[in-house]
Amino acid sequence: MSLDRPVTPNPYDLLPSVPSFTVTSTDVTDGQPLKDDQVAAHGDTSPQLSWSDVPEGTKSFVVTCFDPDAPTPSGYWHWVLVDLPADVTSLDTGAAAGELPGNAFHVRNDGGTAGFAGAAPPEGDQVHRYYFVVHAVGQESLGVDADASPAVVSFNLAFKTLGRAIIHGTCQA
Repeated sequence: MSLDRPVTPNPYDLLPSVPSFTVTSTDVTDGQPLKDDQVAAHGDTSPQLSWSDVPEGTKSFVVTCFDPDAPTPSGYWHWVLVDLPADVTSLDTGAAAGELPGNAFHVRNDGGTAGFAGAAPPEGDQVHRYYFVVHAVGQESLGVDADASPAVVSFNLAFKTLGRAIIHGTCQA
């Protein structure tokens, strides 16, 4: 099946510009295919992420994974982790399934679960990009709760983000 549609732009290029900082991963190589662990059918495991050089004034983080290439007008949110304390600068592989630090919590992803949903592009579709983004926030709390949608989290981030670090992997079924 081919859904014959244009490749969407990098969605973060469409947001207000903020300083960038560094994010690295032992599980995700920027621009390369995801490991099986990050694919729904093989592992459904959140990747290891580490970040550094965050903007001054950072009081919390939001970590997200977004697929802009999903065959929907709104893409697909795979992971939304909110209110991660500012002293946390890394997440271990599988951290989304474990106990979260401080007051951090998950917002339901587009699959309806609180946590990480692995890559699952439709069979035969174009290559999908999975943007793992660490958002530095200038407040201890983003001001949403676990019932918020990923879109509401993103809306709040548009006004409260001090910086953004991005790494992306790809997947094609």
